[in-house]
Amino acid sequence: MVKSDQTKFRYFKGIMNFVQENYGKLYAPNTRETFRRHVLHQFVQARIVDYNPEMPELPVNSPRAHYAATKEVLEVVRSYKTKNWKKAIKSFNDSVGKLSDVYMKERALNQIPVELNNGKKLKLSPGKHNEVQAAIVEQFAPRFANGGTLLYLGDTAKKNLFVDDKSLGELGVPINQHSKLPDVVIFDSKRNWLFLIEAVTSHGPVSPKRLLELEDFLKDCKVGKVYVTAFPDMSEFKKHSNNIAWETEVWLMDVPDHMIHFNGDRFMGPRLNNVE
Repeated sequence: MVKSDQTKFRYFKGIMNFVQENYGKLYAPNTRETFRRHVLHQFVQARIVDYNPEMPELPVNSPRAHYAATKEVLEVVRSYKTKNWKKAIKSFNDSVGKLSDVYMKERALNQIPVELNNGKKLKLSPGKHNEVQAAIVEQFAPRFANGGTLLYLGDTAKKNLFVDDKSLGELGVPINQHSKLPDVVIFDSKRNWLFLIEAVTSHGPVSPKRLLELEDFLKDCKVGKVYVTAFPDMSEFKKHSNNIAWETEVWLMDVPDHMIHFNGDRFMGPRLNNVE
């Protein structure tokens, strides 16, 4: 297996044959892409293997394509079960770095900053869903809940990114069941309105079913409730338009100055049966 001071694997078939012969694990031919995308890409990024190190000009579909263990990782492997094992690992990590650290740094750089109206800054994890949530706080709120206070903001990676338990509790919102809350909750104390906003990029609008769930969940909350579904654009809205509950609102991130009211006889406001 060792050639020219490096261990070579002849593309995916050779890797799969090696695994079967040495570990008794048989993989189907259609799992080659899984090896490439979820193992070897990461190995290359972590400096465990090189792709075509001696012939980098080879096309992707070349039968001569191969991966080779890097010299750095070979030094570590050769020290296994020797007194230099831990020292070799440390030396490798110091010189090459940990892939997890690289990924975390990249993730931190890609986080979506959100500035609240009190100047506090939060960071949402990257992704289209959280882009819509950031727009709700920074674009929807100043236009339609001006002066309102953010009470809850979820995150696709961290559900309870921001929670004002005290204010939610004072409004009669159960504070021990955050998972039932919509993505964003904003309270407009001037009008005594509670905005309950779902951000939708693939699923989860304020549907009739979701509306009934929220109404039951918030049965002890006596302020006016305004239910809003926020979409990134008209295209995404059209996919869900037949599943939007009446007497709720729709807001589109790409046209932030406008609202779509799902009730023809009135404009935005709390559902009538929620106003006391």
